[in-house]
Amino acid sequence: MQEVEKIEDGQYYHIYNRGINSCDLFKVTDNYEYFLKLYDKYIASFADTFAWVLMPNHFHLLIRIKEEREIHINIDSGSPSRVLNTQKNLPGFQNLEGFKPIHQHFSNLFNAYTKAFNKRYNRHGSLFEKNFKRKLINNENYLKQVLLYIHNNPVHHGFCTHPMEYAWSSYLSCISIKPTKLERETIIAWFDDIANFKAVHNQKIEIIEIEKFLEI
Repeated sequence: MQEVEKIEDGQYYHIYNRGINSCDLFKVTDNYEYFLKLYDKYIASFADTFAWVLMPNHFHLLIRIKEEREIHINIDSGSPSRVLNTQKNLPGFQNLEGFKPIHQHFSNLFNAYTKAFNKRYNRHGSLFEKNFKRKLINNENYLKQVLLYIHNNPVHHGFCTHPMEYAWSSYLSCISIKPTKLERETIIAWFDDIANFKAVHNQKIEIIEIEKFLEI
């Protein structure tokens, strides 16, 4: 059995997964909106988000796991809940109520969404593939390539001709001035300024070459 890469705090990751047997994860607008609502509930407190896209049968995220000192203690029904990296847990920490490894919060997201999806569409069983993919990102060029890949995913799959035409990605938030939880200022700084950010996205992206570079 292939070992699943552990998620470490302070690191950037490309996270992605698809529906089991490539089944649809999202059928209507409400599905997309509910997944994002759950993402905010389960993931946003311990991860900075730099890019995302929700496709009908899969999704991609570009995130940075916050360092332990950055992660707030949340009070839920009177019990503290804190995200801890399993690699750095001190003996006994895993036995404390409310303390969960990072991957568990993703599992909670997928399980909550699956439960609601199954109820709505009268289906049973798993919805997502068992182990979500996670790839460590260790340099700025890799970050940019992942972001471009994510924003151009709808173009690659024929849903639109430009990222701005697709509603369920972070591209529109990147070019907007509206408040957002996306790390917009940092993202734009990777591309020097908003004009260059848009210019790069206006270029034809060789998505197959990026997939080879990202080893997807």
